[in-house]
Amino acid sequence: RAGAAFRYLLVQKTGAQMNVGLIQLNRPQALNALCEGLMAELGRALEAMERDPNVGAIILTGSQKAFAAGADIKEMQKKTFQECYSGGFLAGWDKVATVRKPIIAAVNGYALGGGCELAMMCDIIYAGEKAQFGQPEILLGTIPGAGGTQRLTRAVGKSLAMEMVLTGDQISA
Repeated sequence: RAGAAFRYLLVQKTGAQMNVGLIQLNRPQALNALCEGLMAELGRALEAMERDPNVGAIILTGSQKAFAAGADIKEMQKKTFQECYSGGFLAGWDKVATVRKPIIAAVNGYALGGGCELAMMCDIIYAGEKAQFGQPEILLGTIPGAGGTQRLTRAVGKSLAMEMVLTGDQISA
């Protein structure tokens, strides 16, 4: 079984011709918070699907409650600026944006902070009725760190992006 190699993901091929890669974030106790282990597994899963000639497209999803509620703050708060700067912190996060096969984010529930950034790295976002998008980093005294300010501006325009980033307010689908 493909998912057996992962701790934080459920990975399978689906569809009538088994040509759609399905990656589900599976860290429900933390609302799919994006820890280093989850992001490393996501990179490996995406690389495997990109190499698989039978996979034509990839769907990235979470749960009904949370696509991903953001980066794992508990994991991040222990790091100093120097550790983040010199250690390549967030270095692998752009893997989603560099995959050549189309990636569809299927979002329901929270897509906040890093989760919102992860969804925006995908080629298409399908948002369910309960989807909530936000960049609440300002509430922690920081700003989006994985390209969120640039991607959000392209997605929703400068005015709404500024409002979301500077207030931490969320928007629905």
